[in-house]
Amino acid sequence: MKRSFLALSMASALALLAGACGGGGGGAGSAGGNANLPDKVGKGEGALKLIAWDGYTEPQWVKPFEQKTGCNVSVTVGTTSDDMVRLMRQGGGSVYDGVSASGDATNRLIAGGDVAPVNIKLIPSFKQVIPSLQSPPHNTVDGVHYGVPYMWGPNFLMYRTDIVKPAPDSWSVALEANSPYAGKVTDYDSPIYIADAALYLKTHRPDLKITDPYELTQDQFNAAIDLLQKQHPGVAKYWSLVGDETGPFKSGDIVVGTAWPVNEQTLLADKVPVAAVVPKEGVTGWADTWMMSAHAKHPNCMYMWMQYTTTAKVQAQVAESYGATPSNAQSCPILQKDLGADTTNNVYHCGDATYLKSIALWKTPLAECGDARGSTCVDYNTWTQKWLDITGA
Repeated sequence: MKRSFLALSMASALALLAGACGGGGGGAGSAGGNANLPDKVGKGEGALKLIAWDGYTEPQWVKPFEQKTGCNVSVTVGTTSDDMVRLMRQGGGSVYDGVSASGDATNRLIAGGDVAPVNIKLIPSFKQVIPSLQSPPHNTVDGVHYGVPYMWGPNFLMYRTDIVKPAPDSWSVALEANSPYAGKVTDYDSPIYIADAALYLKTHRPDLKITDPYELTQDQFNAAIDLLQKQHPGVAKYWSLVGDETGPFKSGDIVVGTAWPVNEQTLLADKVPVAAVVPKEGVTGWADTWMMSAHAKHPNCMYMWMQYTTTAKVQAQVAESYGATPSNAQSCPILQKDLGADTTNNVYHCGDATYLKSIALWKTPLAECGDARGSTCVDYNTWTQKWLDITGA
């Protein structure tokens, strides 16, 4: 039943997304539609219901917001982008006011009419956002903004420094079936992880001619699936929640695999000997957007939240807690003061547009390749089906 439901839901979502990307019109909330943007933010409605990644809505910055605005925040944690899309569509889209969506969810939400256009003129700190994240294709369609940027970061390779020696510089220690650490490897539990395998093959299988790990022809896709199927017996756990990975890393049941900065920060705080590296093949990653439901019951509180979470001070707080990089460039001096210039520049890469460009940011795979190949790429519906086959979910 789970497989059938996921496949049906994804097929519907991809049909909408393909139409939007093809320039199809529609009402407010659809790509190219009439935005009907508000010109002011009214009185708060007293409540705000959010869907967020674990660690994105911590008390140290949520409580001051509640005290300032009177908007009492309740949060449901989304474990994957697919989970967030599903939650945003509950009750006809009226259950939640907003979501912290990554690039493999944002365009699905836009195409489905699930999120509302946003008047960035009502977001004072928006002009402080680094230029590459002011109008990116994952949240801006036909010049219409569907949210404001929050954190961004890589899906890097994390390892136990007391066990994995020498320090790895390649994804081979996690992806290859003959890895000396087979049986103690972890992968992120989402169909989008297939892109990590494709990114690895882009370097090691030049004959495949992979140019974009999210735009894969059938042969390229088959090669990525084959790699992950051969890797599968050596995978100890597929994780989605932070604790799913940090617990086994702490016990030593897992010693190497893909991770987020918050996972590493959590383990280092517990004095677990881990480190992270950007392997020579590169990394995938994410740039997250706060998006407002097209059916929000508390739109003024959601606007207040977007105003608040784009400020330099709040983004710096989130960055220091979560380990991710803020989109507001004015957060960088705060991080330098708190963490030092070396950490800010070489770990967080704060304000570093070149580093951001080097990350293959999540996006939804479509049949339309986005280049001269036309509609010959494998869409996300097939990615989902094959991922379930690999993991046995």
